[in-house]
Amino acid sequence: MSAADATAPSEGIAVVVVSYRSAPTLDDCLVRLRSARDVVQIRVVDNGSDDASLEILQRHALADPRLRFIANPDNPGFGVACNQGAADSDAPWLAFVNPDLRVAPDSLQRLRLHAQAHASEMLLGADLLGEDGGRDGAARRRDPDFAAMLRAPTAGAKLDVAIDPDQAVQPVDAVSGALMLMPRALFQRIGGFDEGYRLHAEDLDLCRRARQAGAAVAVANDVSVVHVRGVSSRSRPVFVEWHKHRGLWRYFSRFEAPRRGLFVRAAVFAAIWAHFAATVPRVLLR
Repeated sequence: MSAADATAPSEGIAVVVVSYRSAPTLDDCLVRLRSARDVVQIRVVDNGSDDASLEILQRHALADPRLRFIANPDNPGFGVACNQGAADSDAPWLAFVNPDLRVAPDSLQRLRLHAQAHASEMLLGADLLGEDGGRDGAARRRDPDFAAMLRAPTAGAKLDVAIDPDQAVQPVDAVSGALMLMPRALFQRIGGFDEGYRLHAEDLDLCRRARQAGAAVAVANDVSVVHVRGVSSRSRPVFVEWHKHRGLWRYFSRFEAPRRGLFVRAAVFAAIWAHFAATVPRVLLR
């Protein structure tokens, strides 16, 4: 009997992976996910990759009936692809895993156990580490406060929250979309990812709506996962920056703009796009 066969129906995890030009890390990611405990379904949604990603997916799908993939002819965005993968699965738990993550055999199982032990529904992230062992600040974030950013641009823009080593499960406003686990019922109740975001800020949006729906959002400080980062974004840096800044404006418009005056809304709009203009030369010179 395989590990997947032994998993209780209430504990099964469907993993959704969104790939785009992810061939350098995708094979290792899928090998690890296929060995992960309690994973009963793997759905990979490829957003129009033109590298070796589809060949890698075909090989894994032939070897493991739990794995199916959806090949989009273009790139409709991260949120759209996540929703596609979730809709093509039915396990009671959903995990969204970037193709540049290196999960351990028990990483997802331990996240699920933490979430199950909580009194209310929980959206849970992990302690993300770079290849050099440094912590990824996106694993623990507070909600953006755009008015504060206008008053103090450097301090206000910093969303990272320090790790609390005394808490195995640390409540935060938001976790990284690189790795999220939650009950399917919660994901469906809040309507999944907002497909109006192309990439970036959709994880902040999802976490905020989960909290508004009464769920807890937290990071499991005792579950560490290596995040290689930036594999697919390196080929289109200006495209990524454009949609990152567009995502920030959408997030502001949805959550903060309704309680701000016209002057603040105009100032935030100008600040976001001025920052984009200043960022483009730097990313082109990398």
